[in-house]
Amino acid sequence: MRFLAIGECMAELAPLDGNGGFKLGFAGDTFNTAWYLARIAADIEVSYFTAVGDDAISQDMRSFMQSSRINDAHLQVIAGATVGLYLIHLNNGERSFSYWRDNSAARQLAVDHDALERAMEEADLIYFSGITLAILDPRSRQNLFNALRNARVLGKTVAFDTNLRPRLWSTVQEMKATIMQAAELSDIVLPSYDDEAEWFGDSSPVATRDRYAKIGPAHIIVKNSAQPVVFEQAGHRGEVIVDPATNIVDTTAAGDSFNAGVLAGLLRQADIASSIALGCRLAGQVVQHKGALYPVALDHKDTKP
Repeated sequence: MRFLAIGECMAELAPLDGNGGFKLGFAGDTFNTAWYLARIAADIEVSYFTAVGDDAISQDMRSFMQSSRINDAHLQVIAGATVGLYLIHLNNGERSFSYWRDNSAARQLAVDHDALERAMEEADLIYFSGITLAILDPRSRQNLFNALRNARVLGKTVAFDTNLRPRLWSTVQEMKATIMQAAELSDIVLPSYDDEAEWFGDSSPVATRDRYAKIGPAHIIVKNSAQPVVFEQAGHRGEVIVDPATNIVDTTAAGDSFNAGVLAGLLRQADIASSIALGCRLAGQVVQHKGALYPVALDHKDTKP
């Protein structure tokens, strides 16, 4: 089983306890999912597709990927470029971010259409997000869409986290139209209800699910914090109750780690409810620690959907 995530990995500055200092790490929405998937699923080959620079911090990022069991064979190196940076601010467990990413090499990840297709040919499941789309120029975005269409013709499965970030887009209208276009190209859609309610006006998680169901994805899984996860799988609809997490410290990467559990289950051809339950268990551990990436230690039974 082969998994390919596409997107931007950034340098992360996460606050340390009490002293006003920060710890340098590497993270990004699709990268976080790849990292957690590599950690909990030794039977799945995990690859990451992005672009980095040729400077020291880009090399440190690449070394981190390799040490995390993430295949970087398709990573593109752009001379003279570097990686993006973000800073985490925490307030009672909720996070906000400051970003420095305008000159990130990852913005050029989809310039080479042939490179995209070569990477996708070696994957069984291809995963991207609304943030992946938002950082690309229109031509690169179209390159990505064309490659995804071709991948589906070849029998690949495409998974998409809508991850709505309006400040990365020129207009809200552009964001909404592109998100729906991407969802139509996907087999698995993983929206978050709070974002969908704010920007699409959905009245409930069921409304979010039904809106995406109209355009054809086989799997729709609507995250809703500690509330039940609403889903549809090939016409079968239901929900999974979420056990409330205790001692929430930092919700960074909660959704990303949830996605890793869900996609691990679906890659193993588990039923969707069991896959969602695995995602919930993983996210429940992640939110008890600071930073996007925490070396979770699930029991062996917990890694099986």
